[in-house]
Formats: sequence, structure tokens, C-alpha cells
Amino acid sequence: MLQLLNKAFSDMNQIDLHGQVAVITGGAQGLGFAMAHRILASGAKVSLWDRDPTVLATAVAALGEGASSQIVDITDLDGLIAAHADVEAEIGPVSILVNSAGIAGSNASLEDYDPEEWRRVVEINLNGTFYVNKVVIPSMKARNYGRIVNISSVAGKEGNPNLSAYSAAKAGVIGLTKSLGKELAKFDIAVNAITPATAKTRILDTLTQEFIDYMLVRIPRGRFLEVEEAAAMVAWLVSKDNSFTTASVFDLSGGRTTY
Repeated sequence: MLQLLNKAFSDMNQIDLHGQVAVITGGAQGLGFAMAHRILASGAKVSLWDRDPTVLATAVAALGEGASSQIVDITDLDGLIAAHADVEAEIGPVSILVNSAGIAGSNASLEDYDPEEWRRVVEINLNGTFYVNKVVIPSMKARNYGRIVNISSVAGKEGNPNLSAYSAAKAGVIGLTKSLGKELAKFDIAVNAITPATAKTRILDTLTQEFIDYMLVRIPRGRFLEVEEAAAMVAWLVSKDNSFTTASVFDLSGGRTTY
């Protein structure tokens, strides 16, 4: 995968992130890994946050110099506080945050949806995003600078049938981002969200083929999102070039959602 990313990124515009320190939750695989690779290639140091030590170790080894990791569960507030303190002490002030960790959850109608599964999906996708933002914001405010990108989904805009918990949580991420962006606008902290359509990542492993086909046919470009395309958008959003836009939602749906 790393060779494919290197080839894809070689043809893209360069973004200057030198001197920056980025935290990327869920950065050990999928969209998060592609974003970590692009941000690292742009000159920043990157700390991957994930709860799977084996996957983390593999990702850090693949990324090489400038990459490090913290074993942490994004639903564990105390653990997040400790991880953030470690990063700032060992690498430097965190100026970039990308919240990519998330799960799809079960594929079932709302009436059949297990309440425990509902709580798990919302706790990880929405509350986890809240916890990570909450931990990182104070030091960004103290330094009067920061760039935050929260990963939502097209499901948060229009809802996906039989994926109500995921859709509700991702809609919540959009609302959280809009509110937080306005709170922090005067501190030169940009907070934005992206709403990707389906990409070929591990999140598809939990979905039925019928549902995957349903999502593909709704994308006017006729294909799934490439992870490096999401990484390219995020790289600009976390750069100093993004000096005005905040509390906004950027579409990555291939034309599926145009609002």
C-alpha cells in the first residue's frame, strides 16, 4: 500500500507542513494511514493514535522517520490526556489533529438494532471525537494556532438505511464541528469536517455485499473514493494556507451529496 501511496502522492501538489506536529486517530490503517503518510511527506511529525499495538507498530515502521505512536482508546478520556502529554513532551506542541478513528457498526434496521451496539457506535464515532477534541484544544488555544479535521461521512448528511447508529453519529460530528469551529475562530484554530463517500478500507468488512453495491451505485463518478484523494484534501485543510475557512464541511462523495 505504501508504494501505491508514494506513486499517487508524487503527482500531487506539495503542501508545506514543516515544523508542525500532527495527531491522527485511527492513523494506523485506511484513510487515517493515507492522511498520516501525506502529512508526514509534507514535512510534519506524526503521532498515530490507535488501540491495536500490532497494527500501530507495522504502520510506524512503514512510515519511517518522523512517525511515532500512542496506544490509546479514543473513548478513554484519561488515556487521551496522558497520550497528548506524552506527544507534547517527546515530539513538540500538537498543532494538527485529524480524527479518523471510527467503526461502521452493525448493518440492521433500527427496530432490530441492538441498543448496546448503538451505544458502542455512538461512543466511538461521536463521543470519541468529542473527547479527542476536548483534550487537544486547550494547548492550541494557549498558542493561538491549530488545525483540526473531523472525519464525518456522507451518511451524516443524508443517512444510510440499516446504518442508523453510524449515520446519527456522523451527523453529530458535523454539528460538533460547526459549533467548535465558531467557538475557536478567533484563536486561529480552523475546525472543519470532511464527508467521504465509501472508500475501500477495512470498514467495509463489517457490511454486506448488498449494502456495498447500494453505496457504489449512488456515486455519480462510478467508483469508490481513493484514500490518497481524502489525504490530499486533509493536507490542505491542516495547512497554514487554510487561514480563513472554519466550521465547514467539505464533500468527498464523488457527486453523491452536493450540499
